[in-house]
Amino acid sequence: QYKQSQANSSSLNSQVVVRNDEINSAQAQVSKAQADFDKANLELKRRNELAASGAISKEELSKAQSAVSTAQASLDLAQAGLAQATSSRKAAESTLAANEALIQGANEASTPDVLVAKAHVEQATLDLERTVIRAPVDGVVTRKNIQIGQRVAPGTVMMSVVPVSALYVDANYKESQLAKVKAGQKVTLRSDLYGDDVVYHGTVQGFSGGTGAAFALIPAQNATGNWIKVVQRLPVRITLDPKELAEHPLRVGLSTQADIDLASK
Repeated sequence: QYKQSQANSSSLNSQVVVRNDEINSAQAQVSKAQADFDKANLELKRRNELAASGAISKEELSKAQSAVSTAQASLDLAQAGLAQATSSRKAAESTLAANEALIQGANEASTPDVLVAKAHVEQATLDLERTVIRAPVDGVVTRKNIQIGQRVAPGTVMMSVVPVSALYVDANYKESQLAKVKAGQKVTLRSDLYGDDVVYHGTVQGFSGGTGAAFALIPAQNATGNWIKVVQRLPVRITLDPKELAEHPLRVGLSTQADIDLASK
């Protein structure tokens, strides 16, 4: 559209030039018609003076009067042609000004149709990017609920990803063992997966907000009124060394033995 508007401006400029030539031609015709009219008037005046003295016939006087009328008509026609040419030039100049206003201060990249097309391209690019689903974390897929070619809706759980490089251990210690356990203490761990040959080093991060029994799916209820004390176990969150996890990866649900160094902090 920008290039078309530029082409229109060039065409309109040419039209303005043509209209100027037409005005010049019309002005020349008006000048000639005016000269003919003045000449016819002068001849009529002379004929009138001669007719008063009877030097010419009425026929010659009538011819002179007809010549004046013809010259007047030609002058009127020339003046109308000049007015029409002037009007055509004004119309061409107005159209040129309107077309120039459309492209003034703009370039090929900023025209409305280009901006609309650019917006469509950006939307298509975004739609294409959204066809690729990226996990928020690096890890291993442990449960996949979809198949290749299956359509999914927003909110669909497609798979579970375990961040194996950021695994932690929840050690279930008896409540009686936690009197001196504090966050920040060092821990050594061994996994049944690798045996005693591999030792992990970690740090106590904190304690769970409640015992395992308190958050059980069906908590224990004492309906009879007979109370028997049962030692509870409280999960202790232990973070592991990422480098050791990279050398000997673990998986969710494995059994480990954790020894907390109570004197480490």
